[in-house]
Parts: sequence; structure tokens; C-alpha cells
Amino acid sequence: MRSLDEMQWASAVAEDLDPELAADAAVEAVRGQLAGPDPDLAFLFCSDAYRPAYDFLVSHVRERLPDVLLIGCSARSVIGGGREIEGRAALSLTVARLPGVALRPMRVAGDGFPRGIDSWREHFEIAAVPDPHFVLFADPWSCDAESLARQLDADFPDSTVIGGLASGAERAGESALFLGDRVHGDGMVGVALQGNVRLDSIVAQGCRPIGQPMFVTQVRDHHVLVEVDGHPPLEVVRDLFEHADARDRGLLQSALFLGIEMRPDLSAYGRGDFLIRNVTAADPHTGTLTIAAPLREGLVVQFHLRDAQTSAEDLEERLAHYQTERGGMGPPHGALLFSCLGRGAWLYGVPNHDSDAFRRHVGAVPLGGFFCNGEIGPVEQHTFLHGYTSAFGLFRPRLA
Repeated sequence: MRSLDEMQWASAVAEDLDPELAADAAVEAVRGQLAGPDPDLAFLFCSDAYRPAYDFLVSHVRERLPDVLLIGCSARSVIGGGREIEGRAALSLTVARLPGVALRPMRVAGDGFPRGIDSWREHFEIAAVPDPHFVLFADPWSCDAESLARQLDADFPDSTVIGGLASGAERAGESALFLGDRVHGDGMVGVALQGNVRLDSIVAQGCRPIGQPMFVTQVRDHHVLVEVDGHPPLEVVRDLFEHADARDRGLLQSALFLGIEMRPDLSAYGRGDFLIRNVTAADPHTGTLTIAAPLREGLVVQFHLRDAQTSAEDLEERLAHYQTERGGMGPPHGALLFSCLGRGAWLYGVPNHDSDAFRRHVGAVPLGGFFCNGEIGPVEQHTFLHGYTSAFGLFRPRLA
């Protein structure tokens, strides 16, 4: 039997079209998985089918779980109880009892997040020790999540930050961010967890390298890649195309990305050693490529490709690597998954792909989350806003 002083997690989804019945079913399901009192923290993700009822759902769950800090957002598709419910009415509720953990809610309106040395620590009155960990949800139209993540890294270099951009909206003002008993339409909501909690992360970027690592030898306007190893990058791509098989030729035309080194101390590079960024434009006259990331001369880069098979292989490799790294430690107590809208059944052709892979490698751990407009997670101890990824946060006691 589990001790009442032990960290406990539970997760469930409900698919009733009636929002009250769905919320009640999810609350009863997570209560049935917990031993002892109600939880301290609840993550609520609601599909856009419930848009008229967002305020009701937040207040109703808070009525049923009056002692929790509730946080979450709107979503096109949700993840809960280890299931991925895509494109139809569903809500996900993942809860945790967190003895010895202090929870600090955070709310930023619009793009007005704290900037400057120790600005987050001072603004939200977060103690210097122990290092906090963060779960964040942002509106994709009003919040510069990439800059926000960089500021958090600067203020808390030893912390882990995970989260995602709300989905389920077609235009500005339609996203919903939940915090406490309020629903917000812009900015960011988050929670800092501090004390007896450890947050591990797994970020599967879904790509594989092609060709060889190269040095950036000329850049223009920070984002225009002019030369790699002294050659126009488009010339390198054309050479890769000439020597590729039929599958890779198709991907070079439709799913080409650039990997940027994150560890300059490496002498050899493989899958997972690069931050993956979009190629946003190509100039056939100059041979240049425009990259959705700042570049500088001397960086090591490598082209990458992505498709369903590659994405699945990368996820398996990341999960297996996590299992190897943690050695004899037991499974985490709970987990969150923030997956790109471009993954799921649309990419793989089967439901629950990433959740099933997680269960095979990590175990029957309560797992909740949603499909995002952008995923927040670390690569080599630096936090980024990603696309096409699955970013997992895995929770366990710090003292275990």
C-alpha cells in the first residue's frame, strides 16, 4: 500500500459531450487512483469542442477539488490516462499529491514577462534554493515563448522547464489558459515546483541526420546561411539529393531541417546531438538557405530529415536512452507529454503512438498532456520552443 506521505499521480480522460458529465467522470477517475486526501496540483486540458464551457469547466473542477492549484489550457487534442484523444470532444485531468513541494502559480499578461537578471525570482518571489522546476503554458499569438524560455534559463540555469503553446484556436483571442479559478486569453500561465521534486525531461525531435556535419563559414543577417565548409548550402543539398535513395529524395524536397550543434566539446555527432530548426526559404540563384534560428560562423551544423518512420525511431531511441541513464532508479511517479499537432495519428496512422512507446520503455506511469502549437523543453540543458517534437516531463521525489 502507498504511504499517504508519498508523491502520487493520477491521470484520466473523459469524452462525454456534456462538459459537466465529462468533468465529473474525470474527477472520479483520478480520485479512484489516489490513496488518501485530494491532490495538491491538477493539470486540465480541454479540447476546443468545449470552448463555450471553458469557464464552467474550470470552476466545476475547482468545486470538486477545492484544495488544488489548477493549471492548464485549451487544446485541439488531449492526452490522459496514457491515451491520446484526437480531434473530438475530450478533456484530460492529471493530478498529483506532492508532499514537501511548494507550488508557486505564475501569470504573465500578453508578452510582459519579467526581463533582466533574477527578474523571475524577484517578480514571483521564488526562493534561491532549492532549484525550482517549471511547467508553462502560453498563448501562441501574444507571448514570445522562445524569449521567455531564454529568460528563465538565465535566471534559473539549473532548473528544468517544460510545457507547450495552447492549441484548439484558429485566431488570436480564442486560446484559453487556466490558472486557479480564472481563464485567460493571452500571455502565459505557469507553476514553479520547489522542494522534494525532481523533473526529468525527454525531448524527441523526430529527425535523423543526413550527410556529414559541416562548419558554418558564412552567415548573413543572423538567419541566412550563405556557406557551409566554403560551399553554398543549397549546393550541398543538391549533392545529397543526387546520392540519396528514393525515400530520402522525397524527404529532401518536403521535410528538410537543419541541425545546430549544442555541445561544441563533441568530437563526433549523431542523432540527438543537434537542435533541429526549420529551413524557411531557399534562394536558387545564390544557393543560400534561411533558417528559423540565429546562426554564427564556426557553428557545426548538419542537415536532417523527418518522416513517420524517422520520428518513431527517434522517440524509441530517446526513451531507451533515458532508461539507460537512470540506471537502477525506479519509474517516475507521474509524467506529462506535450506533443506537436503534426504528430499523433495524422503522422503515424495509429492512435496512442507516443503514449504506447512511453509505456513500453518507462512503465505504466500516469501520463497526461495535450497536442501543442509548439513544445517547450530542454536540449543539452538549454530550453527551446520546438516544433514536431514530443516533450516529456517526468516527476519523482528529489530525495528518493
